[in-house]
Amino acid sequence: MPARSDDLSRAESRDRPAARAVFFDVDFTLIYPGPTFQGVGYQRFCAQYGIDVDPSRFSEGVLAASVILNDGHDHIYDPDIFVRYTRRIIEGMGGTGPHLDACATEIYAEWAACQHFILYDDVTPALKELAARGIKVGLISNSHRCLASFQQHFELHGLIAAALSSSEHGYLKPHPSIFESALKLMDVSAAESVMVGDSLPHDIEGARRVGMRGILVQRSPGGPAAAPADVPVIRDLSELPGLL
Repeated sequence: MPARSDDLSRAESRDRPAARAVFFDVDFTLIYPGPTFQGVGYQRFCAQYGIDVDPSRFSEGVLAASVILNDGHDHIYDPDIFVRYTRRIIEGMGGTGPHLDACATEIYAEWAACQHFILYDDVTPALKELAARGIKVGLISNSHRCLASFQQHFELHGLIAAALSSSEHGYLKPHPSIFESALKLMDVSAAESVMVGDSLPHDIEGARRVGMRGILVQRSPGGPAAAPADVPVIRDLSELPGLL
């Protein structure tokens, strides 16, 4: 889906307060996994546990596992959700045997390590632009990654005003509690805040339920979900300042 037209975006902005804060999802919005968390990387993890998988079936496994993250659980943070998700990916790649849970648990634990991830090229320039405009930047992540370590690893010092992960908060997006707590940390209202993320149900719809605006990031053409008419869709964070 293409981004909203400039004329429409300007017309809508006249009806909204200026943004004082922008919150970002982290995984697949600011960073993306390197080879460790692609098909060949999963194959290496599995080989340590005597599990034979087909790396060419990785995408198939991810698609099959996605229902676990999108099902109707109560949004309480529970590592078992992500372990089951990872196990389903392995099974989708053809993995079987008594050590599936142990392998999935190790992969889940390694997901927290920043060295396995790459910062999108557009992130640092976009955050610096927001800082230059006096707009506060926050992070709201469903990951168990240490967000202080994330900022240090990717040299984002001084650009992030507040950060909250579901593992420390106790609830996953889209539960309203995690958004409300992040707003309190930043000392801003929902009406003057924007949530930017790659997940329509978790990032955008969750934020909109508490009164925040949402901007959906779809870095690849033909994303899985169509955004509501009043949710801008961008391909690159360089498009973000013009929407605020």
